[in-house]
Amino acid sequence: MRMMTSEPGIRAAGTRKGKLREYAEAFGVALLIALVVRTLLLQAFKIPSGSMENTLLIGDHIFVNKFIYGYHVPYTKGRILAFSTPKRGDIVVFVFPEDPAKDFIKRVIGVPGDVVEIRQKTVYVNGAPLEEGYTRFSDGKNVDGFLRIRDVMPPVRVPEGKLFMMGDNRDRSYDSRFWGFVDMDAVIGKALFIYFSIDWNRGVGWAEVWRYPELIRWDRIGRALR
Repeated sequence: MRMMTSEPGIRAAGTRKGKLREYAEAFGVALLIALVVRTLLLQAFKIPSGSMENTLLIGDHIFVNKFIYGYHVPYTKGRILAFSTPKRGDIVVFVFPEDPAKDFIKRVIGVPGDVVEIRQKTVYVNGAPLEEGYTRFSDGKNVDGFLRIRDVMPPVRVPEGKLFMMGDNRDRSYDSRFWGFVDMDAVIGKALFIYFSIDWNRGVGWAEVWRYPELIRWDRIGRALR
């Protein structure tokens, strides 16, 4: 009798091992898919500064399309499998030229061959004023102190393989006006939409966990970026 009753136990143990193996395999596949998606298709980023206000706010979380502009093969020049190239007005994430450890997000203002000029904060591209309904300017109070000119810039031609980038919050953006062009190979991808947004500055303390939903900017979730 003991032998008969022990057999179900043996089979059950084998079943548990099989289930654990199935779970491990499923987890491994899910992890692999997540890595492929992150590497080749989409990547999530959080906005830490106000340089793109009011288009993007501090605390916005966005998805970036990594395949639309193609892929840069390390230690080479150029991109492969590109569906498109960055266009004027695209919001783009790229590796910061002055510190490769950082990623920046700005708007494309000039593409290769464009002549970009700034006259009293108005941007001109190829001699014509650029229509920019997305820009934000300071009221002149408490503006951070950039030592270099930002409101006026003589004409510059965007070289081949480069982009001229600017933040929408023009008086509080450190961009191509100060550090120059972005190499096309430094482009990570095009910003798609906001998938989450939270404002940590509303004064809700750790002891008020039930109030955290008040911090979420529900109206921004799902907003397409353009």
